[in-house]
Amino acid sequence: MSKIFAVANQKGGVGKTTTCVNLAASLVANKRQVLLIDLDPQGNATMGSGVDKNDLEVSGYDVLVQGLPAERAIVPTASGFDLIPGNGDLSAAEVELLSLEGRESRLRQTLCGVADRYDHVIIDCPPSLNMLTVNALCAAQGVLIPMQCEYYALEGLSALIDTITQIQQAANPDLKIEGILRTMYDPRSSLTTEVSMQLQEYFGERLYRTCIPRNVRLAEAPSFGKPALEHDRHSKGAIAYLALACEITRRQSDHSPNKGRPMAEVV
Repeated sequence: MSKIFAVANQKGGVGKTTTCVNLAASLVANKRQVLLIDLDPQGNATMGSGVDKNDLEVSGYDVLVQGLPAERAIVPTASGFDLIPGNGDLSAAEVELLSLEGRESRLRQTLCGVADRYDHVIIDCPPSLNMLTVNALCAAQGVLIPMQCEYYALEGLSALIDTITQIQQAANPDLKIEGILRTMYDPRSSLTTEVSMQLQEYFGERLYRTCIPRNVRLAEAPSFGKPALEHDRHSKGAIAYLALACEITRRQSDHSPNKGRPMAEVV
């Protein structure tokens, strides 16, 4: 059965797209079938996967707004995962979706025909809580939240959790926080240590043990249209995402219950 993740954080620059591309490649390295969906109008996940966002015949816009079957928008990547690409057309989708019937569930409906082909479906959300993000949350079973260990990140996390709770109650009762991923991690910082302790207290086992370090190779890889695993498989960033992929697949196989405080208590 396919596991659908929305990778979301309304705060930009937290490594959300980096996580999507590198996690997809790392899951493929673990012999998993993966579909990556780029719902960000910036199209960075598309470019980072080696696909030119400016030369697309169809994109996520056609799937969400025009009702194109998802399978017709899927393109293979050199990294071994499939991609539904995105570009600036998705900016128009944010507005046009508002007037469409079933606007919150259009992605969920179109994924029904293809999701079972994959072990994992990863949705890269835009850095805002708009209709594109709502579609991703309605389609997903779990939310993976990348975040830096800094004060303002905790404030933004509360708003995202409120949105997740609202989606649970109104449209997708199966939605849950799959995990919190610490990115750009610097263990030498006292603030990093303090925020990590708070996250551990609130989220328990929902906090991934894997931390993604600041890493030059990880930052370089998108300019080559490659995941870090292909750019430099021995880099600390590539190794960290391989560890994350193993942690995610192990959690799924163990079916271990998430622990920590209920989301409503995390403020």
